[in-house]
Amino acid sequence: MSARIIAISNQKGGVGKTTTSVNLAACLAAAEKKVLLVDLDPQSNAGSGIGIYTHEYSQSLYNVLVEEVAIKNIILHTELKYLDIAPSHQDLIGAEVELVSAFGRENRLKEALDTVSELYDYIIIDCPPALGLLTVNALTASQFVLIPLQCEYYAMEGLSQLLKTISLIKKRLNPNLEKEGILLTMHDKRNNLCTLVEKDIRHHFTDEVFPMVIPRNIKLSEAPSYGKPIILYDIASKGAAAYLELAAHLIKKHENTNSQNNKNLGLNIPDSSVDTSWHDR
Repeated sequence: MSARIIAISNQKGGVGKTTTSVNLAACLAAAEKKVLLVDLDPQSNAGSGIGIYTHEYSQSLYNVLVEEVAIKNIILHTELKYLDIAPSHQDLIGAEVELVSAFGRENRLKEALDTVSELYDYIIIDCPPALGLLTVNALTASQFVLIPLQCEYYAMEGLSQLLKTISLIKKRLNPNLEKEGILLTMHDKRNNLCTLVEKDIRHHFTDEVFPMVIPRNIKLSEAPSYGKPIILYDIASKGAAAYLELAAHLIKKHENTNSQNNKNLGLNIPDSSVDTSWHDR
């Protein structure tokens, strides 16, 4: 079965997008789900957040998108047994311009991920904080989009534009794209504004909002400077507990969906034509 591909997207910076990408991927891997973290942000923060730095590799997603290098050639293993990463590079900044005249430019990432999707249970894409061509590639390649939303009113302003973009991608490029949900981040229960924002979001979007919230937590802020996801930095922290709960929620949701599909359609195990020998090296 192919991976569940989830884009973590919000065009506003500083809402916990990369923190969510890294820690959700790590928590899924801790549950022994095979995970590929795709760092599509030119700042490469998802890579450094799990201890993978740009000087340690020669090829990145830039080479995959612009030069059509096979993505299997850039994938790196991480400290967590079940977690791999397709790393980013600052050259991705120029990819937006270089791909303008390229044929099938919106589908470059999808075509690349199609060649490895059967090797993983989940593919998590960390999108850049913009609604440009890189994010369009991510949304075109994904089945689901998870939206981190900081618990403040300014963070809510860009949500309508993102939802409009998702709707447009669904209509023009990826009819299978669905919202995985809205994840409330940087939540401080002592702050009345956070409580009001949470109440408003849950009122307007009801069951599209995840039941758990990600707390404002100093350990979550410290972990990237040590090159570790929160479960390896401080698994006893409130931040670790929140992301473990999110991962468990998604796994249960995914398994329930698969179970229902199997009841409706019968089991169908595809004959994989994907070359998996490289993955064990």
